[in-house]
Amino acid sequence: MTLNYVELLGYMASATIVLSFALQNITKIRVVNSVGCFLFVIYGLLISGIPVVIANGAIVFINLFYLFRNRKR
Repeated sequence: MTLNYVELLGYMASATIVLSFALQNITKIRVVNSVGCFLFVIYGLLISGIPVVIANGAIVFINLFYLFRNRKR
């Protein structure tokens, strides 16, 4: 079984999302989760999966909103 770069990107995105749930610090969770979601956005664009792009893009924006809001405090 050979993996192409698109499938590899999808697996990397999945692994990053799973890793984010293993963390305890909310800032680290949001940063790592945002990276995984961003990878899924790229993956979704490559496979023409618009629902994947929309859902993960929204999560990235939500994470960034809370990261910047908490930084201002």
